[in-house]
Amino acid sequence: MSRLQEKFKKEIVPDLTKKHEYANVMDVPKLKKVTVNIGVGEATENRASLDNARKEIEAITGQHAVITHAKKSISNFKLRKGMPIGTMTTLRGEMMYEFVDKLISIVLPRLRDFNGVSPHGFDGRGNYTLGIKEQIVFPEIDYDKVDKVRGLNITFVTTAKTDEDGFNLLKALGMPFAQK
Repeated sequence: MSRLQEKFKKEIVPDLTKKHEYANVMDVPKLKKVTVNIGVGEATENRASLDNARKEIEAITGQHAVITHAKKSISNFKLRKGMPIGTMTTLRGEMMYEFVDKLISIVLPRLRDFNGVSPHGFDGRGNYTLGIKEQIVFPEIDYDKVDKVRGLNITFVTTAKTDEDGFNLLKALGMPFAQK
C-alpha cells in the first residue's frame, strides 16, 4: 500500500467524515482514476514524435500507454478521422496513488514560478483537470533525450458529486491549490 493510500484510509476519510458530516464512510469522495494525456499535433506528419511521446508517458506513469485517434475530420488542421493524434494512460489503484503522491510532493514544487495550481479546473461533477506545460519536470524524463518539450493534461476523476467535495478531497490529499 502506498504512502498516500495509507494516509487516505487512516487520516483523510475520518477527517472528511467529521468535517462534512457524511452519513457513513462510503459517502466520502474517493479518487476513482487518474488519466494522463499528451496531445501530439505534429503526429500527422511525424510518426516518430508520437512514439517518443508514448515512451515519455510510459516512463512518467510506469504503465503502458495507448495511442489516441481523431474522432472526426478537421480540414483546417489537415486531420482525418482515425488519424493518431496523441497518447494517454489511465491509472487506478496503487499505481494511481503512487503517481499522485509523486506529482504533489516532487513534480509540482519543481515548476517554475509555482504559486499553486488553479482551483478553477473542476468540471461541475467533482473531477479536476490540471495542465503541465513541460514534461521535463518529471524526474523520469532525461532532458538530453527529449526531442521536443510537450505539455500534458492530468485528469483526476473522483466519486464526488459536487466541485466543492472534489476540491475538499484533493486539498486533503495535499494538492497545493492557489488562493481563490
